[in-house]
Amino acid sequence: MGPMIDELAEKEKRERKPVEKEPKVEPRSESRKIEVAHHEPDAFAKKVKMKAEGICAWFGTKQALFDVNIDINEKAVTAIIGPSGCGKSTLIRCFNRMHETVPGSRFAGDIFLEDKSIFDPRMDPVAVRRRVGMVFQKPTPFPTLSIYDNVAIGLRLNGTRDKKTLDEVVEKSLRKAALWEEVKDSLQKAGAALSGGQQQRLCIARSLAVELEVLLMDEPCSALDPISTSKVEELIHELRQNYTIIIVTHNMQQAARVSQKTAFMLNGKLIEYDATEKVFTNPTNKLTEDYITGRFG
Repeated sequence: MGPMIDELAEKEKRERKPVEKEPKVEPRSESRKIEVAHHEPDAFAKKVKMKAEGICAWFGTKQALFDVNIDINEKAVTAIIGPSGCGKSTLIRCFNRMHETVPGSRFAGDIFLEDKSIFDPRMDPVAVRRRVGMVFQKPTPFPTLSIYDNVAIGLRLNGTRDKKTLDEVVEKSLRKAALWEEVKDSLQKAGAALSGGQQQRLCIARSLAVELEVLLMDEPCSALDPISTSKVEELIHELRQNYTIIIVTHNMQQAARVSQKTAFMLNGKLIEYDATEKVFTNPTNKLTEDYITGRFG
């Protein structure tokens, strides 16, 4: 997704929803049973695409992240789980420098995209957000733009004007987002007129239209019905063949279905990070086990 698109969508989202407060951990008696999908063993041997080192983040005087260290594997899905207010969304926003667009925010530590720091003075935030795109919790198509223009806007903002090139990229991106067959005869229809699930896939297509390498997804299915959620999850499986994906989700079943690695966060700290199957069936940390089994959260 183009950086201007990310910032406009993030500004709209901030105005709708205040920063979440840290939760109180309260025990509860019921337990959850999580079905973990089978994941190929070599998914964990892939090279590191992004690396976070000593990440701390603040909103004003309130610290939201505490010394987070995490490696993100290339062409794999990493899920970040944890209760509301644990710092999941703050962390994912740090990966393309969206956190710094929030007034009063601060950041410490470093994040590397392959072997280069995204905070290097020579690294343009515009270039970072072109390579590391974001899909938000609520679909954010531009309501006054057509389906075609919603996908093409990132290219146009980056200077592409050739009609043939735009046509090719729009079709390719919509096909990758599994939306082409549903909208190919109505590309001039307003993007906001699509269903919620279609709008979210349109936003994914918009991200794919630029030079994307990493796709950040902040609870992309929380506002969708089960059928639309299933389509997005199928799309995630397909996209990880070519892209690195980081997904924040409250839905542990979803994390188990779509990811190869899972990170559990609590109160701004990374508690555990391992292969998804191990996290859900044999966690190392007692806090992880208590969260997975429903003792709190």
